[in-house]
Amino acid sequence: MNLMRHRNNLLAGLLLAFVSSSLVTAHAQDSTPAPHPTHGWLRDSTVKEEYKKWLREDVFWIATDEERANFKTLSTDEQRDDFVVSFWQHRNPTPGAVENNFKEEHYRRLAYANTHFAAGVPGWKTDRGRMYIMYGAPDSTESHPGFSPPSEIWRYSYIEGIGKDVTFDFVDTCRCGEYHMPLRSPEKNPPGIKESFPQP
Repeated sequence: MNLMRHRNNLLAGLLLAFVSSSLVTAHAQDSTPAPHPTHGWLRDSTVKEEYKKWLREDVFWIATDEERANFKTLSTDEQRDDFVVSFWQHRNPTPGAVENNFKEEHYRRLAYANTHFAAGVPGWKTDRGRMYIMYGAPDSTESHPGFSPPSEIWRYSYIEGIGKDVTFDFVDTCRCGEYHMPLRSPEKNPPGIKESFPQP
């Protein structure tokens, strides 16, 4: 009788362990986060690489969140081409003109950033590259390669939308040439400067 009860208890325990294990596995599968919609768009084989590159690299620092979202909803190359044309025309300082000084200057800055600020990553991905692409060359710079860590200070006398006497600090904590802006509370940033990066 004791043997029978022991066997029944053993079987019940095994059944309970199996059910518990199944529930845990199911819960783990249910709680797996869904793919980020941005990642899905970047992996979409129906979208040509040239359009993905345009959004995630060429205009990464100057496109608005709304423009990014709208571009990702387009379903044909014709729509995307029209969007790109409209994007640059909207920023053309001389609307309707064949030459677009803003676009030309933007790509010049992008090339300069990639040539001068690359350090393990493309120059446009660095903080100095970001500021150069968005605001152009600083009015003055101060370099301290002998400091620990090495640092640079960029000064702008005026940035439209931000104000006068804007200063950006960069430090090379890894001593690998990749200068970055030290993390600081948002209220200490110049107005209009965000710490967060846009989604590609």
